[in-house]
Amino acid sequence: MQKEPIKTESPAELPPELEPKKMTIQVSKVQTPMRIDRYLAQQVENATRNKVQEAIEEQRVLVNGRPVKSNYRIKSNDQIHITFLRPPAPELAPEDIPITILYEDDDLMVIDKEAGMVVHPAFGNWTGTLANAILHHLGKDAEELDKTEMRPGIVHRLDKDTSGLIIIAKNPTALHRLATQFARRQVEKVYKAIVWGVPSPPSGTIKTNIARSHKNRKVMANFPFEGAEGKHAITDYLVVEDLTYFSLMDMTLHTGRTHQIRVHLQHLGHPILGDETYGGATPRTLPFSKSEQFTKNLLELMPRQALHAETLRFRQPTTGEPLAFTAPLPPDMLALLDRIRSVITASRA
Repeated sequence: MQKEPIKTESPAELPPELEPKKMTIQVSKVQTPMRIDRYLAQQVENATRNKVQEAIEEQRVLVNGRPVKSNYRIKSNDQIHITFLRPPAPELAPEDIPITILYEDDDLMVIDKEAGMVVHPAFGNWTGTLANAILHHLGKDAEELDKTEMRPGIVHRLDKDTSGLIIIAKNPTALHRLATQFARRQVEKVYKAIVWGVPSPPSGTIKTNIARSHKNRKVMANFPFEGAEGKHAITDYLVVEDLTYFSLMDMTLHTGRTHQIRVHLQHLGHPILGDETYGGATPRTLPFSKSEQFTKNLLELMPRQALHAETLRFRQPTTGEPLAFTAPLPPDMLALLDRIRSVITASRA
């Protein structure tokens, strides 16, 4: 009997910040003629001459709308368009950044990432990331990890403003085996979210396709589940606490699309509180006195999406032992819930 092939999709799709970058440079009126490869290596931060020459050979550099060769000499008022398949980046370096490690063995670490920390370097965030902290923590042991795409040991990812659990592989074998578990959907991931309103019914499954929005490539959008556009995305939801005008919810992922929970909750009509990208960061008027000011205060208390990766269950990549971890809600989400509960209790009295 022929075995079903293993899915090879990445457990975390390429995030928007690692998509190809386009840049336009207008050459000065007083520019001295100079080879274009040398000029661009000077003008583009972190670009090397070799990378520029590679882009020129692949016709990803256009001058006044036309491809050129590396020996082309720029002239005043030339307009240069460049497409980088990966943003030109500095070398990934270790940084002594505090991280909360809940578990560690020879193959992996489980980290409780704080909100606000970027997982790996990308355009605009070359330092201060979880990847920099990982290299510092592992020291010489990090030499085995591939740093070429700025994601050493990172099996999956969390958005900058999402807190909670993330798995880090400490060697290539563990990375491959853990990625295979994600691809086979053998990893259980449960998130906590605080959302606007109370979904009805209080539990269910959201199924859509997810792809880049046609209007904004940095934003994801829902498409028909059986349609040709996008990739399947499946999320189970459960209302854990009905807070009348808000809900505390469990969200269980069955796929790993970019921004999946945030996009699915927007699709459900109950965006995450504080989610500026997907409709959750605008004050609302609720049916009680001074509610708009109350919701404005909530958003000031939670200046990020109220989303936390709470639970992970998977198998140790060498021994096969089942592992399970839970990260408690962070202080900002606990404070948000306390504020909501106090007002809702008062409004019910």
